[in-house]
Amino acid sequence: MINRLILPAFMAALVASGPTAALDLETMSAEERTLFRSEVRDYLMENPEVIMEAVQALEDRQAADQANADLALVSNNADAIFEDGFSFVGGNPDGDITIVEFMDYRCGYCKRAYGEVEKLLETDGEIRFIVKEFPILGEQSILASRFVIAAKQLEGAEAYKSLHDALMEFNGDITIAALRRLSDTYELDADAIESRMNDDSVTDEISQTRALAQKLRITGTPTFVVHDEMLRGYLPYDQMRAILDEKREL
Repeated sequence: MINRLILPAFMAALVASGPTAALDLETMSAEERTLFRSEVRDYLMENPEVIMEAVQALEDRQAADQANADLALVSNNADAIFEDGFSFVGGNPDGDITIVEFMDYRCGYCKRAYGEVEKLLETDGEIRFIVKEFPILGEQSILASRFVIAAKQLEGAEAYKSLHDALMEFNGDITIAALRRLSDTYELDADAIESRMNDDSVTDEISQTRALAQKLRITGTPTFVVHDEMLRGYLPYDQMRAILDEKREL
């Protein structure tokens, strides 16, 4: 019979053994099942922290499983992530570590992350930074991505970076008129860029990045890949800095 003296050990063992562990109540008599359930309830009521410990253990296990799965995803798709041949490459192209960002110009957290990433690039001259255009937040996101990709194809990386930076700090509605005004600011050929926006080559870049995101199980922005690790969501500068330092020690 399970009593209060052995129940804590039993519960700990049950949690540690994972989801495959099960207690066969069918082998107990009705009286034993009733007593067991009563003892479990009483124990948990007296020690509610056990529930939180079990939840934390489950969350830690799930996080570890996710991290291991992400490592495999990054490894299996490394060429498409780091060397796709069309995504913008900034920072130091010959740097000793690479940060890849999947972003959307309508994403508030991407805009917050923009300042953190720029600070990293300014304070660390050995970061290779890749931008993946991943417009998932509606027609304005797609419009912006098509415009900046067209600008990159026609006028090069510097033009792309100027428009990218401007859009990351832009808070109004993204329209053709707004995009043309931004391009005029940098003396770019707005007519040529607009004409190029719906070209198959622009569509192909977006489609390839979406296919890659699907393989990587990326559903939100920003998502970063740092060296071999996927970081899903916004991270402040200090955390990004610590992750870079950690990766460099590997």
